[in-house]
Amino acid sequence: MKLFKAPYVVQKEILDNMQTSDLFWLSFVSKKIKNVIKSSQATRFKSIRSIVYDYVDQDQRIIYIPSESGRDVIMVTFVIYKGKENHFLLNKYDKKIDFKCLSCDCPSIMSFNFCNKESVYKSIHYNFLDFFGDCVEYQWIINRYTSFFPQVKKLSLVLDFWRYEDNKAAKQELENVLSSSPLMTHIKLSYLGSAETLSPESKFYKAGSVEIRQGNHIFPANLRHFQGRQALLRCNICETLHLIELINRWKYGQAFQKLEYLKIIIDSHNVPENQVLNSIGIKYIDATKKPPAHTLPKLYFDFRLKPNTDPIISHSYVVRKTDNRVASVSIHRNELSFGVWDKTEEEFLSIVE
Repeated sequence: MKLFKAPYVVQKEILDNMQTSDLFWLSFVSKKIKNVIKSSQATRFKSIRSIVYDYVDQDQRIIYIPSESGRDVIMVTFVIYKGKENHFLLNKYDKKIDFKCLSCDCPSIMSFNFCNKESVYKSIHYNFLDFFGDCVEYQWIINRYTSFFPQVKKLSLVLDFWRYEDNKAAKQELENVLSSSPLMTHIKLSYLGSAETLSPESKFYKAGSVEIRQGNHIFPANLRHFQGRQALLRCNICETLHLIELINRWKYGQAFQKLEYLKIIIDSHNVPENQVLNSIGIKYIDATKKPPAHTLPKLYFDFRLKPNTDPIISHSYVVRKTDNRVASVSIHRNELSFGVWDKTEEEFLSIVE
């Protein structure tokens, strides 16, 4: 390519203005071009938080890089049960894949035979690892219709389970998916009306983060058993005493050892602020001072939403008895937010302005 006969500064300027997905495909032209791209775009690649293998249907996935401005689609893959397209060689891993590109304006389309599904996704994944590196979070989304995932390193699972049925069979279906899969980075659960409760030993509670939409705050998922880092719960009904219990269990070191962020939204009523704060032994930052903002990168970044947790800026905080760690507490109308700092009370107060 004539591009790579130009001075390096010109090459870099051109590459800087290309989509990351286009750079990936350009890297297959030659090893030299791949090395130039990787060295010149190292800073850009370090800023990539995740690459998502998103579920479309049983036979199709869309693979993209999420960002605050949208998503950069790398490729679309789909299963075929007969017939072939043009062979395309993913050169490093010597795996031929039936390949088709619709046009220069469309993302690459890859089709492959059903029986080759495992090996094809392995080849795709290891090419990503070679190009983008292993510091990127690679996330494979599954849902109630499929539990297939390739057995490769550096690939985490995300479960998107959307059900409204109020019956034991629906809950059992969820448990079957969970039990047949490794521990998950993130679980998104929408399950209104159920009176069936997940077992306290369910893998659900071991996920790194959960996003739950359910009618009652304890059916089917009860945050009392949560062992992960980030949780968002939206429910129609929630008893105040249960909110108090959740915070006090953290405060006295009885649960939630890994918890970083918790947000609870109650649709039917406001959270009684004074009752909750008085019951958890709240402490206050001087009203004349500005509290720090608690925010964290989300473990699962959906390109349709913000990449970080909502900032918690509050004069109210609580201290954990076992290690003197601080958590900011904010109650506003029907929302309770709880953010744990990696700081003792003394360290926390030192960053207050």
